[in-house]
Amino acid sequence: MRMLAIETATEACSVALFEDGALLDSRHEILGRGHAERLVPMIAELPDKGRAEEIRVSLGPGSFTGVRIGLAVARALGIAWRAQVRGYPTLALVAAMARGDDAVPVTVCMTGGHGEWFVQDFGSDGRPMDDVASLAPELASARELPGVLAGSKAEELATRKRVAPSAIRLPEARYVLNLQPDSLSESLTPLYGRPPDAKLPGR
Repeated sequence: MRMLAIETATEACSVALFEDGALLDSRHEILGRGHAERLVPMIAELPDKGRAEEIRVSLGPGSFTGVRIGLAVARALGIAWRAQVRGYPTLALVAAMARGDDAVPVTVCMTGGHGEWFVQDFGSDGRPMDDVASLAPELASARELPGVLAGSKAEELATRKRVAPSAIRLPEARYVLNLQPDSLSESLTPLYGRPPDAKLPGR
């Protein structure tokens, strides 16, 4: 059985193809922007153009555009290939990468919107200890750190906390199998991490 993983929630764009739990091939690029132009060609570069029986795709939080692009491609391929499509939280993948083979807690700190940071703690078992919080840097700095610090804003938070961060900064699709099975969701609803800025007008 083959599984295609898609990660587009940050400035990184990556895809990976697995067969029976073994990595066949992967692509990982730091784009900033341009996920819409690169994602499908990157998948096409994989063996058999990435065709798989299952697709796993990042739900965010992260870039609004990146998350929507990844989900749109995953849904389209799922229909075309009659493949099962499941989503996973992006911060959980970063935590799994930082945790590696060590049973240590991890705090993930990622770029959010409007100058805020997405912050979430994960226990030594890899499961979330709390919900994702979108915080101003000052509030994020006031939090206790249960363990290893990872993510795109880890270095900035580490400087404020005077600790050494992990080297893990951005999620990469080739590590999707490191996620806890209960991280996967049949619901493909994006995780935005903060309420929408636009509000319906009052009556």
